[in-house]
Amino acid sequence: MNMSSDRQHRARQASQGSRFPMIRDSTGPIAPTGVTLLPARRRLGLRTGGPHRPLRDAGRIGGGLDPEPYRLALCVPTSGTAGLWGASSLACARLAVEQWNREGGVRGREVRLHLIDASDESDTVEDDLGALAATTGIDAIVGMHTSSVRERITTAGALGVPFVYTPLYEGGSLPDGVHAIGETPAMQLLPPLDWMIERWNLSRWFLAGNDYLWPRRTHALARRRLVERGCSVVGNAFVPLGHCDHDRLIDAIRASGAQAVLLSMVGQDAIDFGRAFRDSGLAERMPRLGCAIEENGLLAMGADCSEGLFVASGYFAGLPTDRNGAFRERYWTRFGERAPVLNALGQSTWEGVTFLRGLLDGSRHPDGSVRYDSVRGTRWRSNEHKATPIYLAAAEGLGFGIVRTFSPT
Repeated sequence: MNMSSDRQHRARQASQGSRFPMIRDSTGPIAPTGVTLLPARRRLGLRTGGPHRPLRDAGRIGGGLDPEPYRLALCVPTSGTAGLWGASSLACARLAVEQWNREGGVRGREVRLHLIDASDESDTVEDDLGALAATTGIDAIVGMHTSSVRERITTAGALGVPFVYTPLYEGGSLPDGVHAIGETPAMQLLPPLDWMIERWNLSRWFLAGNDYLWPRRTHALARRRLVERGCSVVGNAFVPLGHCDHDRLIDAIRASGAQAVLLSMVGQDAIDFGRAFRDSGLAERMPRLGCAIEENGLLAMGADCSEGLFVASGYFAGLPTDRNGAFRERYWTRFGERAPVLNALGQSTWEGVTFLRGLLDGSRHPDGSVRYDSVRGTRWRSNEHKATPIYLAAAEGLGFGIVRTFSPT
């Protein structure tokens, strides 16, 4: 089978089961309806009060109308330090959108994804959103990216439409219109940190993270908790995204007398640190606790980097829950054996799209939380009032084994 016919074959497979047809995107390749690749260099300013199009009734499809699509901007990193999360984030969002469209879309309007590279290294995120707003309009944004990119988007005036922010983040107040459904350090970090301190009597900690908002707030919270527990913070280092001198950092960790490391690095930086830590020989005697390391990162590090690595998260690919079993079945049936590896950050875009659907539907549980199809079992009433189970897992070769479950309080 030649490459052209193979693409067409895969395109036909992708469209099966969807009530909407395939489209040919202006960038060239055939893609499922609902996934548009925005040309990278189309640059326009993003203006507050621009042509954002709010939710509206589309009329009756059966009456011969061709309702305008519901435009959903999917902002995920497809390049740079966090680019390894892009493929799984897109796949999970597509899965959610395809199900939504099969069940009627947004009041009869087809939901169409527009993919935007939201990497920290990209200098066109705001301009690409502005171009989309100016040409076709934006009805909503689902974002899975760092807090730094989130602040760039909100500062540029991208609101006026719902913005669902899906990954773990630092907590605190956010602009109106931003719905943050991911874990905060108080939810995700503190219970596992307490457990590790008690389990192994770890009293001296080194904190190492990237230099942006989430690691800084995470370390501030961790420092307070460690001091409350009678522990010492023997070092606290922040390194620029994509520019970490790992040897120098590991020398500082070794010299500090630390018993354990809290690791708040992301993407490729976490991978490179894991490899360097293995090579240093410290992994055999110094456990590390991370909150943003996932299955892709573990695969990239290699099985021999897993010793002493623990991760706290609201999701792991191997969670033995009924919800996750059903989700995995849908995912692998849809994308096959070459599907991107499931992980917490990629899967969060499924959560984001289904949350947006629930938000637009307006349905709430008796406790006031949005009713949506959360694989994680998250309950969200507001950014300040949400709950999700947290799992502490140990890296075991190229996978994670659940060590402890912390139920939401």
